[in-house]
Amino acid sequence: MIQARSESQPAATDDPVLAVHSLSKEFSPAKGKIVTALRDISLNVFAGRVSGLVGADGSGKSTLIRITAGLLKPTRGTATVLGLDSVQDSLSIQSRVGYMPQKFGLYEDLSVRENLELYADLQGVPAAERGQRYRRLLEMTALGPFTKRLAGALSGGMKQKLGLACSLIKSPRMLLLDEPTVGVDPVSRREIWKIVYELVEDQDIGVLLSTPYLDEAERCDEVLVLHQGQKLDQGDREKFHQQVRGRVLWVTPPSEVSPRRVQRYFAGKKQVLDATIRSGKIRVVTDGSDPESLAALLPAGWHPDIQPARPSFEDAFMAMIPGREGRFQPSAKTLPSGRRSTQERVMVRTRDLSKDFGAFQAVKGLSFEVGQGEIFGLLGPNGAGKSTTFRILCGLSPATSGQVSVAGQDLRRSRARARASLGYMAQQFSLYAQLSTRENLRFYGRVYGLSRKRLQERISWAFDEFDLGQWQETVAAELPGGYKQRLAMAAALLHEPDILFLDEPTSGVDPLARREFWLRINGFAEQGVTVVVTTHFMEESEYCDRMLIMSQGQSLALGTPAEIRNLVRSDENPEPSIEEAFIALARGERGQ
Repeated sequence: MIQARSESQPAATDDPVLAVHSLSKEFSPAKGKIVTALRDISLNVFAGRVSGLVGADGSGKSTLIRITAGLLKPTRGTATVLGLDSVQDSLSIQSRVGYMPQKFGLYEDLSVRENLELYADLQGVPAAERGQRYRRLLEMTALGPFTKRLAGALSGGMKQKLGLACSLIKSPRMLLLDEPTVGVDPVSRREIWKIVYELVEDQDIGVLLSTPYLDEAERCDEVLVLHQGQKLDQGDREKFHQQVRGRVLWVTPPSEVSPRRVQRYFAGKKQVLDATIRSGKIRVVTDGSDPESLAALLPAGWHPDIQPARPSFEDAFMAMIPGREGRFQPSAKTLPSGRRSTQERVMVRTRDLSKDFGAFQAVKGLSFEVGQGEIFGLLGPNGAGKSTTFRILCGLSPATSGQVSVAGQDLRRSRARARASLGYMAQQFSLYAQLSTRENLRFYGRVYGLSRKRLQERISWAFDEFDLGQWQETVAAELPGGYKQRLAMAAALLHEPDILFLDEPTSGVDPLARREFWLRINGFAEQGVTVVVTTHFMEESEYCDRMLIMSQGQSLALGTPAEIRNLVRSDENPEPSIEEAFIALARGERGQ
């Protein structure tokens, strides 16, 4: 877990670097239709402090940051940045703040050094100041050895750090960061936060940062929680901890019962506001019910051990979101094929799998197996070779050497036949943005060769299973983020595949959508669907039956979540989290 910031922080000055007062923003995407993105928001950000924005998809986080950056005009209210009005003085603001949007505009055909030069030109940085500034930024981001490498050849974490360096090229007095750590591994996340802390403490700048990672809210001095454009609450982490104190419990199931089964029993129950799997246990936020009432929700004879837990910001966030009743209730439906989870049949097998790109070896001798109905995680730092391995398994890229079979088909000889047995969900939304939800499903159903009658049955199933009926005529580009994810998964499952490949499926998705997603995946796995998934959310790997951790194209560790945690257990850290285990293994550290 990301550590909270030290309390020995600079005192905030009396005057805020950002003052937002009664701010509202409305959009008119269609004639006669008005969408309220922000409603009556007020916020102060002070120098020497990090202020966080947290909320579900569509809550207004990016809209608020873009207004403060002088890129959008508010409908009502004001935003004053460094004493300047965001509407009247937008150009002056843009020259004084550092702004890093969700998709920072790096030029991938330019080198690291050339990107820095370009942004220095755009920001008017004098030539005499550039050398020293480049050295400081390259040292801060650890990109010094890579100045000649093209930005397009950098790993995800390195791209984010280069984007941050470019936004700091003019030594801003305030930094606006819109989800800067999305899509990067835990090691890179910590490095980016280290950079932010150094800027705040050494240069006394103010930071406004949005994030979908609720553990990162613990690192902020103050957090504003947004929901559907409105402020739900605001305060420091201790205020949020206090709201759920005494209502957070650890539930340890008996050894013969998997944590996933216990979580599914808790899902959707009115006494349970949240239930997630952490370190082989279930972390539960209750409505105040006692442990006996919680145990009564489980089958007789299970006898779990229930102990109090220290509250976190994530617990408070999940408890305060309105309309959560039944939000995480798993579907009672089963796939028409009536599969059963067995894990006896091997669905994916690799032996000494390697992949070369010229002289560079991206994958080096990987060997592993995945059984039917198993959820298998493929994890590693950015640039570890996960995506390359994933593309080979999906039949999208040939292996250089070694053996690989999927659903009993040798990918060297029967790639097309193997593809018919798998579903694939890409990291970036890859469906047709200009087609409606129904049109996308109809198109992919025809690609998979479904007959007209069968296709209609499966489209009806998708509307019901993923609650897409209300969006069936909406073009995919206009779907909310969580529903884009649902549509992508529905399309991947339309032909009832034996194996589902999910490449960073929850990257950039809010915590609510992530919970819904994993309950569905658990249900499909119980019905016999094999799932291979990559993720940078380390807590999500707890849902995997087993995982492979890679680094530099090689296997670092293979086993269950408990076995992976045990690899780094030590006297100093007797109960490591899966994220702590991942970071230690990626750095070449092991326990006793």
